[in-house]
Amino acid sequence: MRIIVQKAINATVTVANEITGHIDQGYVLLIGFTPKDTLPDLEYLAHKVANLRIYPDATGKMNDTIKTAKGAILSISQFTVYGDVSDGNRPSFTQAANKDIAEPLFECFNDILRKKYGLTVETGKFGAHMGVNFTNDGPVTLILESKKTTS
Repeated sequence: MRIIVQKAINATVTVANEITGHIDQGYVLLIGFTPKDTLPDLEYLAHKVANLRIYPDATGKMNDTIKTAKGAILSISQFTVYGDVSDGNRPSFTQAANKDIAEPLFECFNDILRKKYGLTVETGKFGAHMGVNFTNDGPVTLILESKKTTS
C-alpha cells in the first residue's frame, strides 16, 4: 500500500462535473494498493496518517497532527501510484491491485480513519475519472508505504 500525502489549504474532487468531496484544510491522500495488502497494512498507514506531525505548533515547528489542526481528509483511490516506468516510457500497472481487491481495501481504510481516529474523510468515486483540485500548503508532500522498499 502506498499513499502520497499532500497537506492542503483546500481541496475538491469532481466526477462528471459534480463535486463528490470537498475539504477546507487537511490532507489529500492519493492511495494505491497491491494484491498483497492486508488489514495490518491499512491499520499501519491509517495510524501514520492520523498521527503525522506536519502542522505547525505555537512556535511554528511541525509538531501538530491533523486532528489538532481540525483538518479533514480528501481520500482518492489512485492505482497509478504503482505505475512503473523502469522499462520504457509507458507505465506498467502490474503491481497495482485490481478493482475487486482495491475497492474494499479503500473503503476499509477510510472507515478506519473515520471510526478509529475520528477524522472527517471525503472521497471521490472509486474507478471514475476524477478531477482533483487543491492548493498544496507549504508545500508539504510525503510518500508513505506499508512495506519497506529496498533499493
